[in-house]
Amino acid sequence: MSELQSCVIATRESPLAMWQALHVQALMRKQYPQASVEILGMTTRGDQILDRTLSKVGGKGLFVKELETAMMNGQAQLAVHSLKDVPMELPEGFALAAISEREDPRDAFVSPKYASLDEMPAGSKVGTASLRRELMLRARYPHLKVESIRGNVGTRLSKLDRGDYDALVMAGAGLKRLGLSERIRMLLDPSVSLPSPGQGALGIEVPSSRADIIEAVQFLNDPVTRACTLAERAVSTALGGSCQVPLAAYAIVEAGELWLRAHVGDHRTGEMIATEARGPMADWKAVADQAVAQLRELGADALLAKVLAETAC
Repeated sequence: MSELQSCVIATRESPLAMWQALHVQALMRKQYPQASVEILGMTTRGDQILDRTLSKVGGKGLFVKELETAMMNGQAQLAVHSLKDVPMELPEGFALAAISEREDPRDAFVSPKYASLDEMPAGSKVGTASLRRELMLRARYPHLKVESIRGNVGTRLSKLDRGDYDALVMAGAGLKRLGLSERIRMLLDPSVSLPSPGQGALGIEVPSSRADIIEAVQFLNDPVTRACTLAERAVSTALGGSCQVPLAAYAIVEAGELWLRAHVGDHRTGEMIATEARGPMADWKAVADQAVAQLRELGADALLAKVLAETAC
């Protein structure tokens, strides 16, 4: 076992990010009772820009750059992220050292007026922070009005409560972690709203030169979650995954076999291409490659090129 003596965890200061960092801090203090494990809270550029969608201002990397700078400068030795917010390719010098056991990855329907999306009348306004959810809503509920919403969980809920939206679709894991499960009217089955790559899992990012820290966080790594989420992220990486790409990928393991579902589409029209693949959990990369090949055979590259060309800022 690693003889960890001290480390600092870098995190965003949003309530959810801080919950995640405190959760990891508690686990590390329990694993290494002799160690000093502290938290460095930071405000990122992604937290500061709230008047534009992520796809217009630089993507999810805006939520991690400052944390990586702190690690590079030695102010922190690791960072805790929502894995779905971690760019598919990390900058040189950093590694995704551990992926924690997944919380419920399903999307949540939140509304003070309606019990489900199916109950909402034509023209009702639904807010979401992701193009993936926009795609789902326009594909399955074309009669609803879909609008983007930015801000942390509390900010989005306050906008809902003051009547700016009739409902929100957001990650159920974040609501549960913040003790807001009562706000969830319904969890959407993956057959209705397929989760984003890594949704519900925490990613532990570490400087790749710090072998001692990488070893120290291995107890946080969940092999099943890691295989599933790496397969999901491989699909996204192959298809140029970013917050500008409406893409979903979700894998589970059943009897040692990994079942991966994925789709891409046009979030403005609801046009969607979907596929699935299966294979041994240990061969998660091959399963991901199979899904990507099938999506490409169905025209995914051309569809995404059109989406990116027509939505470029």
